Amino acid sequence: MAAPPQETPAVRIATPQGKWVLLTTVLGSSMAMLDSTVVNVALPRIGRDLDADLEALQWTVNAYMLTLAGLILLGGALGDRFGRRKIFVIGVVWFAAASLLCGIAPSAGVLVAARALQGVGGALLTPGSLALIQASFHPDDRARAVGLWSGFGGIGAAVGPFVGGWLVDGPGWRWVFLLNVPLALLCAPIAVRHVPESAGASRSGAVGGSVGSGGGRGHRPFDVLGAVLGALSLALVTYALIEARNGSLVVALTAVAGLAAGVAFVYVEKRRPDPMMPLDIFASRQFSAVNLVTLCVYAAFSGFFFLTALQLQVVAGYSALGAGTAMLPTTVLMLLFSARSGDLAQRIGPRIPLTVGPLLCAGGMLLMLRVGPDAAYVSDVLPALLVMGAGMVTLVAPLTATVLASVDIGRAGLASGINNAAARAAGLVAVAALPLLAGMGPEAYRSAEQFNDAFRRGMPWCAGVLVLGAVVAFATVRRPGPDCQRPECRTHGWVTAPPLESTRGRSLT
Repeated sequence: MAAPPQETPAVRIATPQGKWVLLTTVLGSSMAMLDSTVVNVALPRIGRDLDADLEALQWTVNAYMLTLAGLILLGGALGDRFGRRKIFVIGVVWFAAASLLCGIAPSAGVLVAARALQGVGGALLTPGSLALIQASFHPDDRARAVGLWSGFGGIGAAVGPFVGGWLVDGPGWRWVFLLNVPLALLCAPIAVRHVPESAGASRSGAVGGSVGSGGGRGHRPFDVLGAVLGALSLALVTYALIEARNGSLVVALTAVAGLAAGVAFVYVEKRRPDPMMPLDIFASRQFSAVNLVTLCVYAAFSGFFFLTALQLQVVAGYSALGAGTAMLPTTVLMLLFSARSGDLAQRIGPRIPLTVGPLLCAGGMLLMLRVGPDAAYVSDVLPALLVMGAGMVTLVAPLTATVLASVDIGRAGLASGINNAAARAAGLVAVAALPLLAGMGPEAYRSAEQFNDAFRRGMPWCAGVLVLGAVVAFATVRRPGPDCQRPECRTHGWVTAPPLESTRGRSLT
């Protein structure tokens, strides 16, 4: 039975309940974020222990991102209908069970399958974590809560390589996955006891939302066809990119089929009365623009962490722990300055942070080209990571807050799901495509010379995508004027979407 919609978010961040809500959402999202990055540093050891080639290692990363990206919209819809806390807790438990299976996997095939199951759990808990913040906190505290969530979530992603390296060099790579079990045992009970339940109304556009108080609308079926087509399109395109170096007819047909499934997904979403991804949400130009920036940013981030974790170990000769420790400057910067970045964006608007942040990150990635055999940490690695961290600090919190502020609160789960799907799909395609673009062979990660050459070809691709994201942000992201009286501006309190009105005041929606 659907949970009743929450009428007035009233949790204050300074109260004990507010701190519990923030802790729960950070713990849950950090598990998913950690597993997006922590595995990268373990890849060489996984490949050696399970006798896996580069394609198997790509699938170890991509199987997780595939199901996460393909089902995350459905996860947001389930939360909006049945209760965000309920679906969040189910996702946490599912994620822990799949992590246990990853930790005991006897072969690369079993590990890839378990990673796919892990992504299903991530698809349930990831949109719920951010939607719970949006639906629970008082509007006056929402911006700071999102900033703290973004900062600590970014720290979870950034600290992943360090944690992974410590575990790989210590108890072994399997503990990279087993660590999620105690985290889940801590997170789930706190959520049940301290986080208020909330759900969106179907009238607001969240798929399958709760019946309104008037009871005039019942639940409609979930968009299963849309979910299947979306996941199928991502799977086929990913397979085609990973196998493209073989140049076979099967690969070409798979690519065509993936594109056709993507077109069919858009067609189905346009025709259904209650689609999984209502296309009218993109009527907000701010929402559309920020999701384009998200695609660019997270494609580059995923490619960067995938290549850098291998470069430091295979070419520079770092241990797994050494490679993870090398990434700590980005973690420290995120910890110190993420909340301040959110406050700055509140004062000056999102356009400048979303333009400057990607450019800084691109500069950091180009500086990483100095990292090769016998690279010195202080003169070669550290400057690149400091610039990269400064860009992440500038970018992450404003990006997240601007996405949520671009839509009505009843669509919080949907907006979070779409933005997360965009981020994961971008990372999925990047990890699949970069080895192809960089000319990386199946055994390249076993040869320092081959991998170093591929790294030098691949990193400029990542930087270029970030520059594209900066251009998109500068050209399209705007801040509403001080005279904006739209309800969503009063609801969300800061960094809101520009009113969808013509210059003559006629609504375009």
